Amino acid sequence: VQLQASGGGLVQAGGSLRLSCAASGGTFSNYAMGWFRQAPGKDREFVAGITRSGWGTSYTDSVKGRFTISRDSAKNTVYLQMNSLKPEDTAVYYCAATSYVVRTNPNDYDYWGQGTQVTVSS
Repeated sequence: VQLQASGGGLVQAGGSLRLSCAASGGTFSNYAMGWFRQAPGKDREFVAGITRSGWGTSYTDSVKGRFTISRDSAKNTVYLQMNSLKPEDTAVYYCAATSYVVRTNPNDYDYWGQGTQVTVSS
């Protein structure tokens, strides 16, 4: 499975961005999907996940109420809508696929996109 992330950029605090992750080379519905982020000098952290069916989602506490993960099976794409962005959201964002259930440990994911930079200015 190949994952291609896009949609990052520079935005002011309080603004919004929508990240996309297009999957190819596999059966999209076989994979739960996750978004992770990594800021300079920090470990990669779980941001949001969505089940294979799309009915279940989970979020890290710091983004609850601001970020929304979704998936479109017809387009083999997972999205991360990010609203009310804060400077502490600045990081490289990665999408990932797992053949298991949604998990927060990046080591449990089988495939990774290349990352897209999100920078939030204060």
